[in-house]
Amino acid sequence: MQHAGREVEIKLRVSGAAAARRMLRAAGFRVVKRRIFERNTVFDTGRRTLRNSSRLLRVREAGKTTTLTYKGPPDRGKHKSREELELELSDAAAIAAILDRLAYHPAFRYEKFRTEFGEPVSCGVATIDETPIGVYLELEGEPSWIDSTARKLGFSETDYITASYARLYVEWCKAQGIAPADMLFA
Repeated sequence: MQHAGREVEIKLRVSGAAAARRMLRAAGFRVVKRRIFERNTVFDTGRRTLRNSSRLLRVREAGKTTTLTYKGPPDRGKHKSREELELELSDAAAIAAILDRLAYHPAFRYEKFRTEFGEPVSCGVATIDETPIGVYLELEGEPSWIDSTARKLGFSETDYITASYARLYVEWCKAQGIAPADMLFA
């Protein structure tokens, strides 16, 4: 979901997808987009120009939809808030070739299964992201909606995660004592 070209979100660590579904349903949420597999490729220059400036250039393949996304540097705060520009395109391979010609190359790949939930009258969206490093509930919308929804689901601000999946993956690898590569299902 976009808010005038801005993304405002948090992640919450949950014990599993089934528990997260029960939690959301009990709070009045219903599935608005069924569970789908996503393949994400983050692009950057050889010198990691985008990463070093906290920006992101990503190609996401989800079912038959390919999305090119730019995310600007996040603002500091309890929610992750930053510029987000997205464009749906038809050919992931062509996008990758164009980016390659512009000196942007795959820097990190990650996969997840995502299920999107909504409320009948809401200014936000909740998603369950099943990743190779665990399950996360993501709340995206207006800050007041995020805070009230998190409380309704039994979370507090100390549970908020604003790190990217790439950052969470690096932290997970460090805790496991393994070298980071790409965050892919086996």
